[in-house]
Amino acid sequence: MNYLTSIFFGVRDNSEFLRGVQHAINNIGSQDGIYSGDNLFTFGRNLGFLEDKKLLKSFKRHSETPIERAILWRVAVAVWGALNGVRLAEGDFVECACYKGMLARIICDYVDFAARLDRHYYLYDLFDHEPGLAHHSMPEHGKDLYDRVKQRFSDTPNVTVTRGSVPDVLSEVAPQKIAFMHIDLNNARAEIGALEILFDRLVPGAVMILDDYGWKAYRAQKQAEDPWLARRGYHVLELPTGQGLVIK
Repeated sequence: MNYLTSIFFGVRDNSEFLRGVQHAINNIGSQDGIYSGDNLFTFGRNLGFLEDKKLLKSFKRHSETPIERAILWRVAVAVWGALNGVRLAEGDFVECACYKGMLARIICDYVDFAARLDRHYYLYDLFDHEPGLAHHSMPEHGKDLYDRVKQRFSDTPNVTVTRGSVPDVLSEVAPQKIAFMHIDLNNARAEIGALEILFDRLVPGAVMILDDYGWKAYRAQKQAEDPWLARRGYHVLELPTGQGLVIK
């Protein structure tokens, strides 16, 4: 079972880099258990998420771009966190910076979220980008993205899509108890602001995933979040995917 993509960030010559990856693959004794992409190159792994037919079905349905298709391992980690949230007796789901809603849509399909009427999923994003904003723009930011994301969840009434700046908008719309939280704001100040409001609302056993935590380009977030969480007795587990993991 292999999963190979050509998406790597920060390389000077992508063609040369990929030739090196292919050369490495050619020299692996057992051509199995290889994952390539999203700045990951591993081999000899079980890659158990490739055996999860339900996950792969939803992932293939909702991942539309080469970058989205490269982050399968990250998606699998988030789905694991969401499954843990469903296991807990109470708490809603939160995603700060949902962008196009791909990850949340996969999670909703996987755990049949529309049928879980005792749970609610809160999605936040600006959905557009203006000059001067601290975070960088994404290819599909624009005036119509908010409506497109709302339409994406039109069949899931217990998902609320909110347009606004985090953390400011959290004072208007936010759950009191959280069983799963995913933060991907690309901005240290905004992520600390979200933690200030939401972290104490995580119920015992809830999983929080910091999407940017392990990436050098977003090191400012790690430097801000490490002491903030340490003061509360928590330490982030940095994953090879670049994500950070905390269990409340």
